[in-house]
Amino acid sequence: MTGIVVISGNPRAGSRTSTLAVAVGEAIAGQLGSPQPHVIEVGSLGAGLLTPGDEATKAALAVLSEANLLVVATPTYKGSYTGVLKVLLDQLPANALAGKLAVPVVTAGVAPQAAAAEALLRQLLVELGAIVVRPGLPVLESDLPESSAIAQKYAAALDW
Repeated sequence: MTGIVVISGNPRAGSRTSTLAVAVGEAIAGQLGSPQPHVIEVGSLGAGLLTPGDEATKAALAVLSEANLLVVATPTYKGSYTGVLKVLLDQLPANALAGKLAVPVVTAGVAPQAAAAEALLRQLLVELGAIVVRPGLPVLESDLPESSAIAQKYAAALDW
């Protein structure tokens, strides 16, 4: 098993959403005494995400499938998670995440958008069989400069 895997669903690798996701993964790893998380930047998969048999996408899916715990992060696009995240997760077979813990992390401009997108991401992860941690982590874009502190507070509050 790979342990903790962070999946950043931002189309742009190295985004503020990705920074938050990695901080959450690292904070959870610290709480659990686990190794540092493996990070999948969906945006870095580029056109290969849509190319059958693409090696980088296959490798990302293999790492994701071996994880014990997933931190799945996305900015809010049109009231939901990003298309690139959906394209990646759509390549998983039914119940591929069965028995895996998943932490939904969503960023948005306003709180209602963040909460709505977090609920949709939660629903997608449940559909794939994941055990989705409650609460998820919706974060306003204006709070992203505090990503490290937000991640530490969130991880400390989780009841493992």
